[in-house]
Amino acid sequence: MEGTARIWFTPQRRAELWERWKNGQCVADIARALERRNKSGVYRILALNGGIAPEPRRRAAGALRLEEREEISRGIAAGRSMRRIAQGLRRSPSTVSREIRRNGGCSAYRAGEADRRAWERALRPKLCRLARHARLRWRVAHKLALQWSPEQISGWLKRQLPADQGMQISHETIYRSLFIQTRGVLKKQLMAHLRTARQMRQAKGANTKSGLGQIVDTVSIRERPAEAKDRAVPGHWEGDLLTGTNNSHIATLVERHTRFVMLLKIPSRDTTTVVGALTKHVRKLPQQLRRSLTWDRGKEMANHKSFTVATNVQVYFCDPHSPWQRGSNENTNGLLRQYFPRGTDLSRFSQDYLNRIARRLNQRPRKTLGFETPADRLQAVLH
Repeated sequence: MEGTARIWFTPQRRAELWERWKNGQCVADIARALERRNKSGVYRILALNGGIAPEPRRRAAGALRLEEREEISRGIAAGRSMRRIAQGLRRSPSTVSREIRRNGGCSAYRAGEADRRAWERALRPKLCRLARHARLRWRVAHKLALQWSPEQISGWLKRQLPADQGMQISHETIYRSLFIQTRGVLKKQLMAHLRTARQMRQAKGANTKSGLGQIVDTVSIRERPAEAKDRAVPGHWEGDLLTGTNNSHIATLVERHTRFVMLLKIPSRDTTTVVGALTKHVRKLPQQLRRSLTWDRGKEMANHKSFTVATNVQVYFCDPHSPWQRGSNENTNGLLRQYFPRGTDLSRFSQDYLNRIARRLNQRPRKTLGFETPADRLQAVLH
């Protein structure tokens, strides 16, 4: 929790938030993926950190570990001397003595509480480079006021003062000092001199514009035939990737007329892998069920033209930031979270298991189908 008690994010959700931000997703998409009713909480966390993911904290190599503190607690309970406890831990007796003394003495020592206090005491933010070097800070601020970019400033300093290590700084450090205002070393007004009007640092290589230029030769959903829009004819599909931890994914396909679901195990989200798996699966379908596929703007479908050539299925793309245009698929992904909760490593599920889950969904009555099942509706279509 950062800044205010109204922002509640578990460590897993926080990690997912930063991962999605680094992958170039906008604040609204992240909030929707994290099932937040509005985007203000997500934006606040990003803004407090300047759009830069904080470095994960690590314990010092020589610090006492929780297991060692538990041994100290057990030693106290057994009536052992501090010297004997220290010998068992291969630590100095003074280390054990100091640890016990600063945590209430032998009568009050508790391993878990002592470990938590040590973790809090270890939080000593170091001054950043610009805070420690006044001459460098003045030079950087002066060049920013001249509308130089941080990369230009960094390169110019290396060229002009190559032997003076105290006057060297990376452009990323300058960005951090600008966007993370809690550092308090560069005035916020200097951001107005940057070429872009951003208030936060964007992820490297992330394209925050979700326009047609992201994928070559896209066909807009607005050009999709009317029979697909009104669900009158089967064979029009909606697709997306369900994302888990450790960069794991499942491809989900939903047929618009019958709401029939198919799940595909995807080892990687690169376009070659995703399109290859979709092509192999779709080609097994009867011709009457191969009419169109509607997808989001994810780059996993960058190779959509080869998919169309191999399957004769035209791919249509939603408008930017409009996943609701694939309503059936979004609803299905929500149902799938019952079986694949957020924070789950999806790579551990086999294709056979995915088939069983898809079968379970397809045999579940749907109100929108008059409580008929997708499987029954598909059978009626095929026969």
